[in-house]
Formats: sequence, structure tokens, C-alpha cells
Amino acid sequence: MPNPTAAMLVIGDEILSGRTQDTNTNHLARALSAHGIDLKEVRVVADEQGAIVAALNALRERFDHLFTSGGIGPTHDDITADSVAAAFGVPISVREDARAALEAFYRKIGGDLTPARLRMARIPEGARLIDNPVSGAPGFSIGNVHVLAGVPSVFRAMVASVLPTLRGGRPLHSETLRAERGESEIAEGLGRLAAAFPALAIGSYPFRQEGVLGTNIVIRGEDPKLVAEAMARLRALLLGAGGDAASVRAEAGGE
Repeated sequence: MPNPTAAMLVIGDEILSGRTQDTNTNHLARALSAHGIDLKEVRVVADEQGAIVAALNALRERFDHLFTSGGIGPTHDDITADSVAAAFGVPISVREDARAALEAFYRKIGGDLTPARLRMARIPEGARLIDNPVSGAPGFSIGNVHVLAGVPSVFRAMVASVLPTLRGGRPLHSETLRAERGESEIAEGLGRLAAAFPALAIGSYPFRQEGVLGTNIVIRGEDPKLVAEAMARLRALLLGAGGDAASVRAEAGGE
């Protein structure tokens, strides 16, 4: 059975303007890979309800899961919850369990549940809450859509809360080889390697560091033995084509 699929919808003018750098996509991609869910597409949209609704409806129909990031805070431009309700055609209002979670959090830190903060307890009808141990304001899931905060620390906590509730598949494994060779020098060999291992994803990523031109080659797949076999074949290919051990080496950080 193939792994479940997912998409991500990043919401926020601050991302599109460059004022804020998105780190949530990287975190989600890694977490989903480890859980056996394949992230297939990522979109970024502005804080405009029409754009959010259109993207949300398109992505939730194509993939098993859709994760959103951003737009569920206390300010006027936090319109994700309203947009999700519009996309599903359901009403939205303050949920008592969400209110209770916020009240408990602000009581703990000595703050007040102001009208602005209470906006974060507005949940579309029929949604399930996603726990937020960092700042109290919950995310929520409705259908196959999982609505998460944009603040990275809160986003990560919500991902940790929701992922155990989702069926995963086989985690993806990866190995990386750094070769001090240009892509054009190894392209033909990589093509043959990819043809020999059709079950694996083989990607090449050029770099230039401190005057050294090279390529990081990443091999990914569900079967770690097959990944290791392909990596051994790649290493032999590069060494046999005039490389040396010092210029062809494994990189840390495989999944």
C-alpha cells in the first residue's frame, strides 16, 4: 500500500513580503517523512479569504492530508479559521473547550482572556481540537485539513500533537554523498543509476563553497537496504570515473 500523501498551505503576507522566513515547511517535511506520509506540494498564499479558500479546497481534494500554517492568532488579519469554515460551508463560533484551554493558560501565566485572545477560541463547527502546550490556543482538524499556528515553536508542538493521530506508512530513508564534481560531469552516470533503481528518488544539488564546485547527491526511498545498495553503486561510479576518496564522501543528516 502506498504511503498517504499530504500538502501544505502556508498563509501570511509576512512570508510573501520576505519579512518572515518560513521554517515550518522544512520541519513538517521532515516530520512527515519520518511518519511515512509523503509531502507532495507546498503553496504560499496571502491573508486573503478568497485565495485561502481556493487553495484549501484544491489541495484537500487532491491529497490525503492538508496542513496549514499561520493566521490563527488574535489580530484582525488572522483569518484562517474563518476561511476554513467558509471552505467547508460550516459556521464558526467560540468553542467552550477551546475557551477553557485559553482560560487555563492565561490563568497559569497571570494574564487575562481578553476579547482579542478569545478570537483564538473560534473554531469551525465539527472540528477536532489540536493541543497546543506552548501557548494554550488550540489548532484544529476538520475533515482532512489540519490547521496549525505559524509561530515555529507552536507549529512544532501542534505537529507533535496531531501526527500520532494519523495513519502513516513506511518512513523514507535517505543518504547523501558529497562529490567535488560538477553536475554536468556526473549527469550521465546519475541517469543510469536512476534507471537501475526506479523505486528510489535520486536528486543532485550543486554547490560552490570556498571556491570548490561540487554536487550533493541524495538518494531517498522506503527500503533502507535498497538505498544503501544504490549509494554503494554511486560511490563506485564516482571513484571509477576519476574521483578520489577525499573528494567523494558521505554527508551526515540522512533521514
